[in-house]
Amino acid sequence: MSDKVPRRPSRVRRTLRGPRPEAVPALVGRACAVVGLLDIAAGVFPRFRHSRMHAMAEVLPGSFGPFAAALSLSVGVLLLLLAHGLKRRKRRAWRAAVVLLPAGAAAEFVYRHSVIGVIISLALLAPLLMHRREFAALPDPRSRWRALTNFVLMSAGSLGLGMIIVTVHGHRMVGDPSVADRLTHVVYGLFGFEGPVDYQGSTSWTVAFSLGALGWLTAVTTVYLAFRPEHPAARLTEEDESRLRALLAKHGGRDSLGHFALRRDKAVVFSPSGKAAVTYRVVSGVMLASGDPIGDVEAWPGAIERFMDEAKAHSWTPAVMGCSETGGEVWTRETGLDALELGDEAVVDVADFSLAGRAMRNVRQMVKRIERAGYETRVRRVRDLGDTEMERIRRAAEDWRGTDTERGFSMALGRIGDPADGDCLIATAHKQEDEPGEYGDLKAILHFVPWGEDGASLDLMRRDRSADPGMNELLIVAALQAAPKFGITRVSLNFAMFRSALARGEKIGAGPVLRAWRGLLVFLSRWFQIESLYKFNAKFQPRWEPRFVVYRASADLPRIGFAAMQAEGFVDLALPLPRFLRRRTATGRACDHSVAERDVRAA
Repeated sequence: MSDKVPRRPSRVRRTLRGPRPEAVPALVGRACAVVGLLDIAAGVFPRFRHSRMHAMAEVLPGSFGPFAAALSLSVGVLLLLLAHGLKRRKRRAWRAAVVLLPAGAAAEFVYRHSVIGVIISLALLAPLLMHRREFAALPDPRSRWRALTNFVLMSAGSLGLGMIIVTVHGHRMVGDPSVADRLTHVVYGLFGFEGPVDYQGSTSWTVAFSLGALGWLTAVTTVYLAFRPEHPAARLTEEDESRLRALLAKHGGRDSLGHFALRRDKAVVFSPSGKAAVTYRVVSGVMLASGDPIGDVEAWPGAIERFMDEAKAHSWTPAVMGCSETGGEVWTRETGLDALELGDEAVVDVADFSLAGRAMRNVRQMVKRIERAGYETRVRRVRDLGDTEMERIRRAAEDWRGTDTERGFSMALGRIGDPADGDCLIATAHKQEDEPGEYGDLKAILHFVPWGEDGASLDLMRRDRSADPGMNELLIVAALQAAPKFGITRVSLNFAMFRSALARGEKIGAGPVLRAWRGLLVFLSRWFQIESLYKFNAKFQPRWEPRFVVYRASADLPRIGFAAMQAEGFVDLALPLPRFLRRRTATGRACDHSVAERDVRAA
């Protein structure tokens, strides 16, 4: 036997062999984006074709004949629209590119007899055909909002490019038209009509065809998105919910976020044995799971594998928000993903909770002051409330929401008072008044979901803005004191992001880096509940359980963070209906797991 170590292929051989198949989609996507930008530049700027880039611009697909500018613009915009889909391995983007590139090459050869143009097109087409199996990703969940978004963005882009086109041909203008005239000319041109600006020679045809092409692309892409076959966003079916409830009945005590898997705007994948499941939502191309998998730990790997297969089939970016340390270990071991500590969950052990002692003095004084003001509390199961009272609580919870945008995903159930959630707890604060308000004497609400048989996890906190400060402290103390009556031994409160950094950064001896990081978090707390939520939780002397985000690569973290903010309701890309047009529903909308910022400040 030979002991020689096999040599690596030479650089020449690796070059001739071409890129790795899995790298082709990203390379082709970037190439299409570059060619698209050059095509747009060739169509917009007349001097571009007379510069040193003239030779390259002339052979790009679509730059030929008397319609050179319009076709360059069209092909450039389409290639830019396809580039992202090609990077994500989308099958439909591949089909469109395979049609567009040879069509441009054929037209290039017929009208310009340019062999170089054909070569450039085929150079892009060749890897698409050779590695067609790499472009097998299925469509994303769709919404009709995509058509409206496309129309708004394409219209804005067309107006901007149109103004550039009209302006760069200024040396050919007749007279000196005003900005308003030029804008009017662009708007007319997008609809295919002649505007008030006149040009010398054939320039008017070049501008007219370019503007018409932009208007045509805006209309066609919008119509396509509006009427393409629907691929609806996944929803939790009744059968899926029933199977999840069965898993939670056996294993729900493992994770305080388990019950939130029953949100009905999530999808679910089950392990082959059916003994475990992962729930998720797709947001901006990110397949976002929350908490630990549901079910038997031994079956978690099967559910995680199904999750990763689904992400690969659609070319979604896999991510997990808020999993426990055990869950993070299983996710990273089974998938090769990385984990990063995101923050800590505040958990109060009921047996250890007491208002006595110096550490609880502030909470104790606030609760006694509120009680002296005439407030009383009630803690009950949802199933023990009457329909009339439950409806009043639902309406109050919706109207007392601190923001117009509903928040919650990973730590929110998305409903309150559903008959299927009879084990949930509701703590309410009441004050006897001579003239009861719209909701009677109801002043504040806390809603808890089950955490196994002996736990509860906070879902939402809402209060009447006219009520005295301290309603949240009052109800949390009331819920903790009433917990033994319901067999509850542990209560999960809010989640505090970057809690350890805030706690360590304020201690003596903290280094400059840690102090700077804490300073940034305090600054961001002006807009997000970071420091205020941590301090509110710390009042109840909880134990802190770390939570993690699981991700594929560091480059994915900004995208995952943005998708998580969308899912939680901090970023809303949809165009909401005016308030008077919104339909009030009996079940309410998604609920926020965190304290409303004004509640915390008032406390």
